[in-house]
Amino acid sequence: MIKPPELVPIATIGIPTIAMVLLLLLPFYDRNPERRPERRPIATTAAFLTIIAMAYLTYLGATAGSPTEIDSIEVAEEYQSGADVAAQSGCLACHKFGENGNDGPGPELTEIGEKLPREAIARSLEVGPGQMPSYATLDQQKFDDLTAFLASLD
Repeated sequence: MIKPPELVPIATIGIPTIAMVLLLLLPFYDRNPERRPERRPIATTAAFLTIIAMAYLTYLGATAGSPTEIDSIEVAEEYQSGADVAAQSGCLACHKFGENGNDGPGPELTEIGEKLPREAIARSLEVGPGQMPSYATLDQQKFDDLTAFLASLD
């Protein structure tokens, strides 16, 4: 959900940590004795921004989909074993299938069967273009199931 993927650590670790530190340090940098929130703009703004940041990051986490299952797209029963291989092989770490997986660094694979023929998909799995690992060492049946599953996506 967060683009580019290099910002994921900042969004998941950095922003919440900074927000919590700001709230913990609030008594030290806002020494105003006033108790009414509208007369304490620094404290009110810090609290408001922390609540918004936490709510937004919680929403992103809740809508991200399962990291180990491909359950947001229709998979015919004959291709289910290939979907299981894709989920268990770590494809969701770099690719997106419907609402499951990540937006990068690899392309979205929801409709890959419409864009590439089965032979090209098999070749990509064997070679491992770019940062993608090669799946040539995968058991032949699992490799064929994975190839068939990806080719069925349209």
